[in-house]
Amino acid sequence: MEGRKKVTTRMLRDMKEKGQKIAMITAYDYPSAKLADQAGVDVILVGDSLGMVVLGYDSTIPVTIDDMVHHTKAVTRGTKHAFVVSDLPFLTSHLGTEHALRAAGRLMQEAGAKAVKIEGGEEILHVVRACVAAGIPVMGHLGLTPQSVHQLGGYRVQGRDAETAQRLIRDARLLEEAGAFALVLECVPEELAREITNAITIPTIGIGAGRYCDGQVLVFHDVLQISSEVNPSFVQAFAEAGAVMQEGICRYVQAVKETRFPQEEHVFHLSDEAMATLYGGKGLSRK
Repeated sequence: MEGRKKVTTRMLRDMKEKGQKIAMITAYDYPSAKLADQAGVDVILVGDSLGMVVLGYDSTIPVTIDDMVHHTKAVTRGTKHAFVVSDLPFLTSHLGTEHALRAAGRLMQEAGAKAVKIEGGEEILHVVRACVAAGIPVMGHLGLTPQSVHQLGGYRVQGRDAETAQRLIRDARLLEEAGAFALVLECVPEELAREITNAITIPTIGIGAGRYCDGQVLVFHDVLQISSEVNPSFVQAFAEAGAVMQEGICRYVQAVKETRFPQEEHVFHLSDEAMATLYGGKGLSRK
């Protein structure tokens, strides 16, 4: 990937116009971000899904802005080319415009994100407008919005009926008008995602939204099957890294217990002079 340019919002829009697919992955730390960036990913999302994937919560709701800043810092340190987007966590967009701006500002200034992602439609347009006016790029998120999972009645496909589908199309257009540079569509019927993609000029990034979005996003740990306990039908594993990692750890544990590690090549020794000084010339056995 030598000579690769840093991805920008303008480049992402150009990719949509040219019919070039956008590859986005959700990552949460320095090593995963570095691997994704070197692999040629266009966008890295520091999702609040880190609550479930790396912090062990059962939803995204407990994730705080401090959590997001901490993990986004790590991701940006591991990224040279990909465009880094960070989630505004639960309630951030609903506690007033000033509160949302401060949180978004922290993700940009402290953590180094290039943009923020905000879940919701018409109800959060004022926050989107305020962020854009302040110079903070915003990625929208419609369909299954995990921060509203309890209100939605669980992790269910959204937009199956005509009324909900029309509302999502309307919300997508409103988000574009408010200044969003891209839009995540999660768990919506393929036909609806295609309609939305054709109805707006900003890129759509699908997850469980079919084949006709301008790009796709999956979680790093799902792509590589690393301690991934969630296996929805729309996820495909592209490697079995978790099994390889676990096998390696098992071999390490066994080697320690059987005193096969460390070996001579893994240890350091004192010089004869230091040994004589420390032990009064008696020496120290190296056996």
